[in-house]
Amino acid sequence: MSVPAAYAGVILIWSTTPLAIQWSAQGAGFAFAVTARMLIGLALCLLLMRATRTAFPFTPAARRLYAISGLSLCTSMLLTYWGALHIPSGLISVIFGLSPLATGVFAALWLHERALTPQRVAGLAIALAGLWAIFGQPWPGDGEATLGTAAVVAGMALQALGLVWVKRLNLRASALAITTGSLGVAVPGFVLAWLLIDAARLPADLSPRAAAAIVYLGVLGSVVGFTLYYFVIRHLDAGRVALITLITPVTALLLGQTLNAEFIPARGWTAIALIGAGLALYEWQALRQLGRPRA
Repeated sequence: MSVPAAYAGVILIWSTTPLAIQWSAQGAGFAFAVTARMLIGLALCLLLMRATRTAFPFTPAARRLYAISGLSLCTSMLLTYWGALHIPSGLISVIFGLSPLATGVFAALWLHERALTPQRVAGLAIALAGLWAIFGQPWPGDGEATLGTAAVVAGMALQALGLVWVKRLNLRASALAITTGSLGVAVPGFVLAWLLIDAARLPADLSPRAAAAIVYLGVLGSVVGFTLYYFVIRHLDAGRVALITLITPVTALLLGQTLNAEFIPARGWTAIALIGAGLALYEWQALRQLGRPRA
């Protein structure tokens, strides 16, 4: 696999994931959509584990990691899928673009990492100002747009917290094994949520678009995208990896406008620009590497 192809693949998958989430949730009910996606992802992971004969650690430390990662994944995705019913798909990508900032804050508070330099704190403040402005925007959709935005923000924060917690455990295992174990814990939670929310009823009329979105997310959004991302971070410097988080919100917004007729008000673009500027300032040291020749 070439690095440029993997890099482009990550951008493509991350840019289309929010729109696919919205299409699947609108066409099948959010509880069924996320449950079906994760079942497909788990089945594919198990097949890959068997085909590649990847070791699957099952020590007490490994089980703890799977439990934490799985619970984080379950709660984060349930909130995100529900929120996707009420806000534009492009806004989901913008909010999840804040993940590096949330991860940095949690790492500083919990792992005592000295990652919050004055410059990064300034970037965090600018991005938070943009996020605060988003809550006052008249986004298209129903009257639950503010709650939908809050749900996606909470989902993003829980995902970032789970990543820091996993890092704190510091278990040496392959990405495929961690993904498989996490999905193994998360899937029963998704099934339970589907049972409580929809009495585990199958959609009466599953549209081809919703079905295709679920399969796309189960295969590409959950497994392939994760694998490509880990491949990219092993072969590229931090600046080029950080650039992905700046590109995907823009491409996701453009896709939402083109394919889903989403409208972002002018003041909304100002808020989004603040988030982008804050993220760029936060990642500035990494982005400076873009202009330096690699050794």
